[in-house]
Amino acid sequence: MQQQLPLHRTSDPLVRGPAWLNLLGALLRPWIRIRREPKNPQELLPDDGVPTVYVVERYGLSDTLILEQACREADLPSPYEAAARLPIKRTRAIIALTPRPSLFRSRPHPSRSETLSQLAELISGNRQDDIRLVPVSIFVGRAPDRQSGWFRVLFAENWVVVGRFRRLLAILLNGRDTIVQFSAPVSLRQTLDEQGEVALERSVRKLSRVLRVHFRLTRTTIIGADLSHRRTVVDAVVDADSVRQTIAAVATKENIREEQARRRARGYALEIAADYSHTVVRSISFMLIALWNKLYDGVVMHHFDKLRAVAPGHEVIYVPCHRSHVDYLLLSYTLYQNGLVPPHIAAGVNLNLPGLGSILRRGGAFFLRRSFKSNALYSAVFTEYVSQLFARGVALEYFIEGGRSRTGRLLTPRSGMLAMTLRSFLRESRRPVMFQPVYFGYEKLMEGKSYIGELSGKPKEKESLLGLLRAFRVLRQHYGKVTINFGEPIELAPLLDEVAPAWRASTGVPEAKPEWLPAAVDTLAERIQSNINRAVDVNPINLLALALLAMPKHAMAEADLLAQIGLCKDLLVALPFGDRMTITDKNPAQIIAYGESMQWIRRVEHPLGDVLVVEGDNSVLLSYFRNNVQHVFVAAAWIACCFLNNRRMSRATLLRIGRLVYPFIRAELFLPWSEDEFRERLQVTLDFFVKRGLLETDADGRVIERAPGQSDSAFQLRVMSHSLLQAVERYYITLALLVSNGRHTLSAAELENLCSLTAQRLSLLHQLNAPEFFDRSLFRGFIQKLRERRVIWADENNKLDFDDGLEDLVKESKVILSRDIRHGILKLTAELPMAGGDGDARRNDEAA
Repeated sequence: MQQQLPLHRTSDPLVRGPAWLNLLGALLRPWIRIRREPKNPQELLPDDGVPTVYVVERYGLSDTLILEQACREADLPSPYEAAARLPIKRTRAIIALTPRPSLFRSRPHPSRSETLSQLAELISGNRQDDIRLVPVSIFVGRAPDRQSGWFRVLFAENWVVVGRFRRLLAILLNGRDTIVQFSAPVSLRQTLDEQGEVALERSVRKLSRVLRVHFRLTRTTIIGADLSHRRTVVDAVVDADSVRQTIAAVATKENIREEQARRRARGYALEIAADYSHTVVRSISFMLIALWNKLYDGVVMHHFDKLRAVAPGHEVIYVPCHRSHVDYLLLSYTLYQNGLVPPHIAAGVNLNLPGLGSILRRGGAFFLRRSFKSNALYSAVFTEYVSQLFARGVALEYFIEGGRSRTGRLLTPRSGMLAMTLRSFLRESRRPVMFQPVYFGYEKLMEGKSYIGELSGKPKEKESLLGLLRAFRVLRQHYGKVTINFGEPIELAPLLDEVAPAWRASTGVPEAKPEWLPAAVDTLAERIQSNINRAVDVNPINLLALALLAMPKHAMAEADLLAQIGLCKDLLVALPFGDRMTITDKNPAQIIAYGESMQWIRRVEHPLGDVLVVEGDNSVLLSYFRNNVQHVFVAAAWIACCFLNNRRMSRATLLRIGRLVYPFIRAELFLPWSEDEFRERLQVTLDFFVKRGLLETDADGRVIERAPGQSDSAFQLRVMSHSLLQAVERYYITLALLVSNGRHTLSAAELENLCSLTAQRLSLLHQLNAPEFFDRSLFRGFIQKLRERRVIWADENNKLDFDDGLEDLVKESKVILSRDIRHGILKLTAELPMAGGDGDARRNDEAA
């Protein structure tokens, strides 16, 4: 006869374990400090009287004592209290998937738990009863601690199943860095019902396998993948079919022995491969704590809890924006400190310096050359190495911009690593893949001075040990706060369903290069950049730069600056750019005081009111931080641009021209809206301006009017317009050069070069301290977008032709740009030599 489970038993008195076990727990307690995940695990367990059993990965007396302490601190029933509610006689309500090891025999293999089998048998015999299984993962020595000694790193948590003595040392040395993670409970009744008529023993074995997979995924998320020795990974890469075929092809082509080509392939693999070490990662974390405290006032993180909730069970690809060399250190440190394994990072081979390269490898860096299209063997080895990491469930990180942004904008993405990732997914699609965009917000950059030089034409300084030593000078400076925002993740499978519904037909094919792949890569890249921008952090320096750089002398009366910053903050609060955008909590007065303390701005006292001014190189450096948030204010800036030279405009005209120019702005700033959505954004922004009194409308709202030019509202609109005005001027330069040179005269490369030269000279004539104004990549992107929309196209001689749509764009520019600006640009383009020949193009390249 089956025993009935007491599902609604009244509360039992406090049940404690054996006296000797309580004594051990009391002795162990001073050595243990627990961090629970989640912080309030009692919310996972409803108070419905269902008996609870805790499931742990491995048997261990120390784990039992740690679990009891964690339950007591979390106000959960202890394993001994929970055992009193079970229908079978047990001292404690714990199931260990790996059974108790013997003192004199080898460690047993995981097998079916006797307790789990008995509980399943009771449940199957009584269809009304249930048991709640709560998986609990315990990690001793996982979380970093700045007071931890170096010797303790040797006993940090890893994948190795250690003996009793080593576990005791780990607790004594690292017990104060213990993580106990409670997972969502599993209903034993529901699990058995889902198995249908399957034999009970088979159902229990399947449940055990599912629980083991859960613990393995959790351990991978917290500790990192169980990587074999680096040499084993290299062997797997060289022995892969794709690499062996390339070795044979190279040997035939170069007339060398296959063994020579194989040695070359192994050399490439060793040059690329990381040599991840938990010990080194833990050691680096100690140094980084001191470094961040030296450099920054704090590292602030937002939306990490959302990442933690979805990361287990996913192959996570971190895709941050790239602003500084500090980016990857900050991200890895932040993930590790908060309980997630640092990813393997794709780093440029230029960082593989003597000494430094070895440390970076052991921290998870793997190195790639800037270009390897002409080296088939290197390409095959690198692609296979990425696939091996992918197949082993290793979290990855790479920067799809290819390099650090010198202007503060997101760069045009490079698709190489994304394409490799998608092909690896098609080949080894065992787990769902998730791309995690990450936004870095700085208040001052270490590389600021070098960025100015590079944008002004100086060659990029190569990385070297001497340069690394010189870089230690930055430790004497102060860099404010850093913000790390985790954007909306992108699930790969749903994106592929959207772009290529039949993509599953290409899975399992090692060398698959389906026709839809380029389109999928482009869509994924654009969505990543858009989600990075939507997770923007608007800090005090961004707001100061946005206002002060709009003034001719980069100076503004304090009262005007307070009003402008207040307007920007109110706009962001009323019309948020994205759900994951964050805004400084400082008020306008505090923002100005903060800018002064950071030495970005200087106060000039005056009897009629103080003036805040940006001086010297700070004006160029601040353009970087203005560009960080330019996309956030694009709708407001566009409306303000329309009223620079017009006091009155119909709503329909404003919306029509906005829709016309939006595709080009969207491509440049990676905006998230469709053309219809941008129209709606303009509508609500217009309503905001009308409500604030910056604009007025007639009775039916069809005509919009601004106040006279000397009014405060007109001044605020003029300041707001400045962040987008330079983009419109760049567009006009491109169109003017096309029209002035005529059809079938310029190639795309020649046009790009002339545009950059024209903008560079214009910035000299008008003292524009904004190096990105003549950035070639921005002109290249605009020209490419014109070609995509068939406004221009290349003829049979690769020269550009255009249609009447180009003339429409030129006409519309009259609405935005003043007559003086248009005439200045046209005069400058008329003075340039015609670039119809190769010699002219070559001279222009040399001048650039």
